[in-house]
Parts: sequence; structure tokens; C-alpha cells
Amino acid sequence: MRSLASRALRFTAGALVLYALLFAASEVLVRLNGHANALYKISQAGTEPYDVLILGASHAMPLDFDGMNVHVEALAQGRVLNLAAQGTGPIYQGFALDEFLSRRRARRVIYAVDGFAFRARDWNEDRLSDPGLLAHTPLSADTARHLASYVVHQGVDFHAWLDYVTGFSKVNDAKRFQRDAWEGEAQFERSWRPSSSAVAKRISYLYPKGMDDAALQHAMLAMDRVADSVRAHGLELTIIRMPLPDAFRTRLPPDRAFDEALSRWLAARRIAYRDFSGTIPEARFYFDSDHLNREGVSRFLEMLGPVLRNDTQPAPAAH
Repeated sequence: MRSLASRALRFTAGALVLYALLFAASEVLVRLNGHANALYKISQAGTEPYDVLILGASHAMPLDFDGMNVHVEALAQGRVLNLAAQGTGPIYQGFALDEFLSRRRARRVIYAVDGFAFRARDWNEDRLSDPGLLAHTPLSADTARHLASYVVHQGVDFHAWLDYVTGFSKVNDAKRFQRDAWEGEAQFERSWRPSSSAVAKRISYLYPKGMDDAALQHAMLAMDRVADSVRAHGLELTIIRMPLPDAFRTRLPPDRAFDEALSRWLAARRIAYRDFSGTIPEARFYFDSDHLNREGVSRFLEMLGPVLRNDTQPAPAAH
């Protein structure tokens, strides 16, 4: 019996050592192949302060595609770090913001908001437990503690923390040897041909739970935490909406509750707001139903320049 127990113990120890080696190797690959993950970007940011942080979901990501950040920095006349991430709402973006502010400094934050990102857990609490994001999030004791606080206070699934500290998604990532880039970046040069069915499919994807009022309330509380973090660190905050083609924008479901909640929040917080959603209506400036292509980004930057430079401080306004 003792011999059997001894063999079982040796087997378990060997399995744990093997897993630890796989975890370590996976972590090396995260750092070698990192690119789009917001927390990876933070880990690679230098110690020199940034002038502008950009937050948001995928609509803001093209501002950092294929060297475009160089043009963004030229307009901002300073250093810019884009932490926008695909399918992420204010809970995930608030997490990324606090991760940055715990290690780095900045002067201003520009947050590109999307109504859909306030309407489902899928884009908020659940994104923090998404295996695709966890597989590309560098391991850090500070991040582990921060994520644990979100489990306790923000309703994030405990398995998100367990996955992160054990590296389960990294060890089991089938794409571990590939560069961590969103597939949309490879389409940056194309021009979209409007498709009614593609638009309908995209909108259905963005609103998986319809108009979830509980999710909206939770997301607005997350926006309070974003504003509080910005103020506590002496930063300025501007809220914007990214351009969308008319073929997509006019098909979005009306969301008066979100518009009113955002308007009240902006007024109460006295936060600057610019709505660019209808400024570039033509489909040729987008690579798919709702993301700017290279030509579209270039055109948008002509409008965004004053916001990046903080040349103007527009009064808070409702959508």
C-alpha cells in the first residue's frame, strides 16, 4: 500500500512539474506573440508618461492598426496608448484603465463608447473570464490581486481568476504560436460593400441579450468608477462615439434608455462629449459593417485632431 501511495505521489509531482513547465513556456509565448491585448500593451509600455489613453471596444481599434498610431500621436502632439479591445465594455475597460494607472502615468483619457457594450454581461464581466483574452494576458501578481477584487466586488466569475493564476487558457491555447492580432486588422485596406444580411447578423451578435436593463445599470456604475479613477489621478476625460456607416447606424435598435443614462451621467460629471457617429456615412470608408478602414481612419483623424490636442472643450451633450 505504501509503495502504491509513493508511486501516486511521484506521478502527481511529475505531472505538476510538467504542467509548470508548460505554463512557463506558454507565458513566454504570450510575451513573444503579444500585440492586441490591452494588458499586454500595458506591460510593454515604457516608464515615460503618456499624453493620451484611448479606451473603447473594437470601433476604436483601427486607430492603432498598421502604424496609424504614429499619425494619432502627431495630431495629439504627444505619446498615445490605445487600450481599446474587441467586444469590451466599461467593466473590462475600467479594469484595463486601473491596471495602467497602477503602473504608469498619463494626462488624458479618451473613451469611445458604444451602446451595445452597455447592454450585456458578455462584453463586461464575462469578457474578464473569456479564454481568448486570458490566453494573451501576461501573468502578474498585481493583476491577479486586481482580478480577485473584481470577483469579490464586480460579479466576475471566480473561474476567471482561477484560469488566470493557473494559466489554463494559455496552456490549452491552440493559437499559442500565432501573433495575437484581431482578424479585422488584416482587412484594414479593404472597402465594405453594404449587405443587409451582414448588418442584421452583426447587430444580432452585438445584442445577444437584447436590451438588458440590469447590464446597463451595472455598466453605468462601471463608468462611475472610470470617472473616479480618472479624477483621482488628475487626468482629463473625454467621451466620444466613433463614426459608423449609415447602412449600419440606421439599423441599430433604438436605445433611448442608454442615451438618456449617458446624457445624465455626462451632465452630472461635467465631462466633455463628442458624437462622431454620423460624420462618415459612406460605406467605402469601412472595411466591414462598422469598422473604419485606412482611408476612413485618415478622414476621421481630421475631425479627432482637436480632441486629441484638447484644443476645444465641448460642453457635455446628449446623443
